[in-house]
Amino acid sequence: MRLGFLAADTPDAGRALHDLTARYPSVEADSADVVVALGGDGFMLEVLHRFIDRDVSIYGMNLGTVGFLLNAYTPDDLLGRIAGAMAVDLYPLRMCAERASGGEVRGLAINEVSVFRQTRQAAALSIEIDSVKRLPELVCDGVMVATPAGSTAYNLSAHGPIIPLGSNILALTPISAFRPRRWRGALLGSRTRFRIRVLDPIKRPVSAVADFTEVRDVTSIEIWEDKTHGFRLLFDPEHNLEERILKEQFIP
Repeated sequence: MRLGFLAADTPDAGRALHDLTARYPSVEADSADVVVALGGDGFMLEVLHRFIDRDVSIYGMNLGTVGFLLNAYTPDDLLGRIAGAMAVDLYPLRMCAERASGGEVRGLAINEVSVFRQTRQAAALSIEIDSVKRLPELVCDGVMVATPAGSTAYNLSAHGPIIPLGSNILALTPISAFRPRRWRGALLGSRTRFRIRVLDPIKRPVSAVADFTEVRDVTSIEIWEDKTHGFRLLFDPEHNLEERILKEQFIP
C-alpha cells in the first residue's frame, strides 16, 4: 500500500504532515494507492476534486473545524486504520449553467449545486423535473440540489432533509422561499434531471455555484448526478459516514 500525504496550508496540518512522513514511507500523492488528506472539510473537497476518477482511495484526518468527511487525527497505527477502514463510493452532481451573455459553464459539486439571487431583489425561478414544469414560479433567495453526503451541510442549514447514504435520493431545497411560502422542497430519485430557469434575469439576476465553480448572470441551470465520475472515501468503522449521517438526525 503506497501512501501519499497532502496537507492544508495551516500550522496544525503542516506539523501533522512532518510527523506522519517521518513515521511512514510515502510516495508522491499522484502515485499513491491511498491519499491521506490532512485538513478540514474545505481542503478535503479540494483533494476529492483533484483525484476524482483516479484509481485511488482518500483517507482524511481532521485538522480543521467540523471534519464531517474526515476521520479523527492520530498519528498512531495509520496503516492498520486504513486496512480496516470502510469504503464509501460517492458520485458528484454535474451543473451546466447558461449565461445571459451566451455560452455554457460546467462544474462538478460533491455537496450541492446552489442557485442564488445576485442583488437585493429576490430571485424568480421556475423548476422543471425531467422536462416537466413542476413549480412555475418560486420567489426566493435561492434553491439547491444536494447529495446525500452534502445533505448535512448547507442543505441542513437551509432546513432541508438529511438523506441516508445508499438511498439514491437527492434533495431539492429552497433558500428563504417567499412564494409559495409553504413549499419546503422535495426529495427525488438520483436519476432526476433538474432544470432551473431564471424568470427575470435582468431585474432579478441569479448566480449558480457548484463547489469551486461560480457563474454569474445565468438564465438556466441544469443539474444531474454524474455517474461517469466518482470517488472513494475511507472511514474508520466507528466514524463511518453513514453513522455520522444517522447521528445528525438525533441531535437535540
